[in-house]
Amino acid sequence: QLQASGGGLVQAGGSLRLSCAASGTIFSINFMRWYRQAPGKQRELVALITSGGSTDYADSADSVKGRFTISRDNAKNTVFLQMNSLKPEDTGVYYCNADIMTTHRAIFREYWGQGTQVTVSS
Repeated sequence: QLQASGGGLVQAGGSLRLSCAASGTIFSINFMRWYRQAPGKQRELVALITSGGSTDYADSADSVKGRFTISRDNAKNTVFLQMNSLKPEDTGVYYCNADIMTTHRAIFREYWGQGTQVTVSS
């Protein structure tokens, strides 16, 4: 239902743009989020965006504010994470997450993408 892409290996100071496309039967998508999980650590929220485009960035996600930008294309059911000025501590598996309603009679359910690896070398 959610397919993430765009991860890779980059040097510190570089940039990557992650994408996550929702597919299948979709009536509506509410929140879309990016999480990450560093080696040996718990998964943490990085950023979220509402269907109307309002954004929020997690204070706990090691100072991504000002470096990462979350956005979405509602027509393509896709969420993006532009990551600039990358640091080695940004290394981890990045997961997309979304609240999706599949039909007008359904409720919003939470779906997860498969994760995409981001590695930042020093």
